[in-house]
Amino acid sequence: MNNDRSAKQAAAWPGVARMTARALTALFGGYAAAAALASLLARLLPIALAEASAWGMILSFLVFAGLGLWAFHERRLAIVAAAIWGSALVAGAAVLLLGARA
Repeated sequence: MNNDRSAKQAAAWPGVARMTARALTALFGGYAAAAALASLLARLLPIALAEASAWGMILSFLVFAGLGLWAFHERRLAIVAAAIWGSALVAGAAVLLLGARA
């Protein structure tokens, strides 16, 4: 009976590790992606700087919530991680390349 229990516990760890990776991706990756996309939006909008920043911040809450929900809805963790971390990297790089708005 002890062997059966330890085998079930060992089999459960990959599921725990996958769920932990999914939660960390949703939390930290979603935050990074929302912040980078909000900065990019504020940089690209052709309105006053203060208004563009406000719109970017307002929409970042929706982006963060949407990415968090989608991270737990999608079945494949690789797609979730690639999309969330990839969008954070691409948007962050675009903000760095565009520079400050004058």
